[in-house]
Amino acid sequence: MAEGGQGGGEALLFLTDEQLRKGIEAMFFAYRGFTADPDRILEKHGFGRAHHRAIHFIGRSPGTSVNNLLAILGVTKQSLNRVLRALIEAGLVESRVGRRDKRERHLHLTPAGEALERELSDAQRARMRAAYRAAGAQAVAGFRTVLEAMMDGEQRRQYLALREASP
Repeated sequence: MAEGGQGGGEALLFLTDEQLRKGIEAMFFAYRGFTADPDRILEKHGFGRAHHRAIHFIGRSPGTSVNNLLAILGVTKQSLNRVLRALIEAGLVESRVGRRDKRERHLHLTPAGEALERELSDAQRARMRAAYRAAGAQAVAGFRTVLEAMMDGEQRRQYLALREASP
C-alpha cells in the first residue's frame, strides 16, 4: 500500500498493514499514557475527560463563546451543557453575558478553574517534555507533521487558528 510522504521531494513510503496496525496500537497506548495523570486528578473532583477538554480550551481562550467551544469540541449542545453546568456549579467556570450580543455566553475560568487547568496541563507537559527529549527534535517535528496530517480540514483550521492566537 503506497502512502504519500511529507512532500518536498521525499520518496513515497510503502507501508504494510502490519506497520500501520503497530502505529495505531502505539497511538492507543500513548493516548492512555497521555490521559492517565489528568484522569487521576479529575477523578478527585468527580470529573472526566469531557470536563478536562472544556477546561483546557476555556483556559486557552478566555472569553470564548459557548458556540465556539461547541465547534472546537465537536460535541452536542446537550453534552456540553451538562459539562458546563457541572464546572459552573463547582466554581471552576463562569459564564458571562456577551457585551455586543446579550444572547451570547462567554466562558472564563475562575481562579480555582485556573489552578485545576494548571495542574492538569503541568502533568501533561511533563509527559510530553520527557517524550520529546527522548525522541529528539527531528522526531518531534515529524510527529507534529503526522498529527496535523491526520486532522480533517475543519479540525486543522481550528488547530491553526489556536496556534496563531498563541502568545
